[in-house]
Amino acid sequence: MNDNFTFAIKSICFDENYQPSDNTRITTNFANLARGDSRQENLRNTLRMIDNRFNALAHWDNPKGDRYSVELEIISIDMDIQGNGETFPSIEVLKTNIVDRKTNQRIDGIVGNNFSSYVRDYDFSVLLLDHNKNKPQFSIPENFGDLHGKLFQSFVNSDIYKQHFKKRPVICLSVSDNKVYHRTGNHHPILGFEYQPNESSLTEQYFKKMGLQVRYFMPPNSAAPLAFYFFGDLLNDYSNLELIGTISTMETFQKIYRPEIYNANAVAGESYQPNLKNRDHSFTRIVYDREERSQLAIEQGKFAEEHFIKPYQAILEQWTAAYA
Repeated sequence: MNDNFTFAIKSICFDENYQPSDNTRITTNFANLARGDSRQENLRNTLRMIDNRFNALAHWDNPKGDRYSVELEIISIDMDIQGNGETFPSIEVLKTNIVDRKTNQRIDGIVGNNFSSYVRDYDFSVLLLDHNKNKPQFSIPENFGDLHGKLFQSFVNSDIYKQHFKKRPVICLSVSDNKVYHRTGNHHPILGFEYQPNESSLTEQYFKKMGLQVRYFMPPNSAAPLAFYFFGDLLNDYSNLELIGTISTMETFQKIYRPEIYNANAVAGESYQPNLKNRDHSFTRIVYDREERSQLAIEQGKFAEEHFIKPYQAILEQWTAAYA
């Protein structure tokens, strides 16, 4: 049995000419935007929103608000389980790069941001649903998220990750609509006010198995807090520009995908419960198919079951048990 699966990293530019590859999970925010009649206009408007938000947050030495632009790369990670060249698309993340037009510098941003995984689709849209079918009370399967968590940590600790990326990933998600968040007195100049949830969520527990902890911050002039999942020390391991790259990118996606929360006309107060039925919000001019997205999560979970979980079940169980 392999002690370590091998990973291969591929990268593609996310710009107005972006075309999703056949292997891309189509539920991924950026892939959904890049289809249909409005694809190029969608992409152009999304990238403009990201740049505008970046410059609004990085306002020092930036009198015209046009000093920076953000370039995005989609990073796809394929996994070879048996060392025979047959790979499975395991993880997809975004990498930000910051262009400083004043100094003509290109600054490395954070890798992670958006997070996509076929195995996560399997866990939440197939395994969890099957486990709770016809059960009066919701429960979580034993060892839920163990395999996914260990695969992710194996990748982040791999030599290939360290060769490509200087810092560990940060993943930025929306807040949960079934929790209440309370604003604390802790304030960061870029991340804004910190919020604390009233209880832990299944997503938090799932990401904890990936080795990630979470903090919730509402950046200046945002409508709601964002969830930042990270290793180490979020506030001290990353520069202001790195953090702004993640905020501007992920808040833009959330405004498009969850306008009821992130494009709400009323801003989160001291005590805040997100509401997906909130009608007091504005829409961006970007076309996004949310219904299709939730249907595709099930299809993609079944794809993972058929092409990864079932064929390699014995190897995966053995590897998960042995992985330290």
